[in-house]
Amino acid sequence: MTLSPPDIAKLVSSEIEEGKYVNLGIGMPMLVGNFIPSDREFILHTENGMLGMGEAVPKGEEDWDLINAGKQGVSILPGGSFFHHSDSFAMIRGGHIDISILGAYEVAENGDVANWNIPGPRPPAVGGAMDLAAGAKEVWVMLSSHVSKDGSPKVVKNCSLPLTGINCVNRIYSDLAVIAINERGFLVTGLLEGVSESELQDKTGAQLQFSPNCKTLKATNTTL
Repeated sequence: MTLSPPDIAKLVSSEIEEGKYVNLGIGMPMLVGNFIPSDREFILHTENGMLGMGEAVPKGEEDWDLINAGKQGVSILPGGSFFHHSDSFAMIRGGHIDISILGAYEVAENGDVANWNIPGPRPPAVGGAMDLAAGAKEVWVMLSSHVSKDGSPKVVKNCSLPLTGINCVNRIYSDLAVIAINERGFLVTGLLEGVSESELQDKTGAQLQFSPNCKTLKATNTTL
């Protein structure tokens, strides 16, 4: 059993520090809003113009004037605020977002990320990802799977796909591991229970280092 997307989102949420301003990208990162801890406050930002975003609302209960960047119906927490799209990007480009959480197709050992264009019929759309990769103080990447459907690694030495950002990713969360990126490359700080270091290395396209304090991650089959 690997970490499910909700498992990963819950893990990401547990590692966001008190008081941080955090942008959630489209796709898997939107799940993070469903796991805001009750004992800690961080402020979720969405690029379409909201601070203080809460969890997604049940299907059929949406207020379509209250959505996130992925057009998903969400709630807003007490003290939340709304603003123009251009003001939202002024926050991003002005360096006021502490953490940008993105999905990705590839992440390289130097922190490069590719998340907007893959070969296929779907037209590419970068959205605000380039601004977020360049403007946020930290970039965390969530991967629903450590490898692609064809088994090729997403965690690589060099990206082969068009880049979203250069030397910007600080941390990767996949279904198998948590990996920090430092000046020496990939440092595994968390590894899924039952997965060996050699197994993870075999699924990775670059050399891994393993922290002596590497945490054991447990799949809980967390659901929403």
